[in-house]
Amino acid sequence: MRNSFTGWRSVVGVGVAVSVLFVGAATAAAEPVATDHEMGASIRAHEGAQENPGFVPAVAQTAGLDVSHWQGTIDWATVKSQGAQFAYIKATEGTTYQDPTFSANYLHAYQQGIIRGAYHYARPDGAGGAEQADFFATHGGAWSADGLTLPGTLDIEWGTDSQGGDCYGLSQSAMVSWILAFSDEYHAKTTRWPVIYTSTSWWTECTGNQGDFSSTNPLWVARYSSTVGPLPYNWGYQTIWQYADSGTFPGDQDWFNGDYGQVQALALG
Repeated sequence: MRNSFTGWRSVVGVGVAVSVLFVGAATAAAEPVATDHEMGASIRAHEGAQENPGFVPAVAQTAGLDVSHWQGTIDWATVKSQGAQFAYIKATEGTTYQDPTFSANYLHAYQQGIIRGAYHYARPDGAGGAEQADFFATHGGAWSADGLTLPGTLDIEWGTDSQGGDCYGLSQSAMVSWILAFSDEYHAKTTRWPVIYTSTSWWTECTGNQGDFSSTNPLWVARYSSTVGPLPYNWGYQTIWQYADSGTFPGDQDWFNGDYGQVQALALG
């Protein structure tokens, strides 16, 4: 298993490029009433979970977590003492919601020397991908080369019936275009490609395995099991695996697919 991330952006395709123009033209549409979701909110409901999954890694793994205000006040000194080396913290959702505990969590993790990054919960039923990337980058999702800041993450998973269904009312090609618009805009704002958090089954259903993000965007895959399982289209390895929604740390439990030096390398770009 490879355990580092390198590579350049691959061509997604002419059909997708045309769709980007279409989605971009719709970015001024009014956003639905904001709701607040934590990362992985839909994973257990759609895929289930294996309780207390065991895992024997083939390569060195680095322990981490992801959190939002749903975890309440977090004692980051305790999290550090329990072995956490990295963390992702919810910053935004759509173009209206900002997590009320983001600033405190982001600062306190930093003060403990935990390498941390921000994540954005995608709402493709609202504004376009580029507009949401702008909102994210200016409300906590920015990146700096300080060695303790990971590139931002796009959290994209199942929608609800009120949000247009599993795929937020978008066709597969339109969904690929939405993700591409977010990724390109975030890169333009920060010089970094966002990590993409998703599950293999959602990706297959809602993108139809169209478009290839594997050469630019690190993959963070969600699967609550003893093995990571098949990965979304054309990614040969995961950078992060969210393997459980509870455990030693507050929030979700994560493995970075490599040693601490590789976490640092991702942070430094």
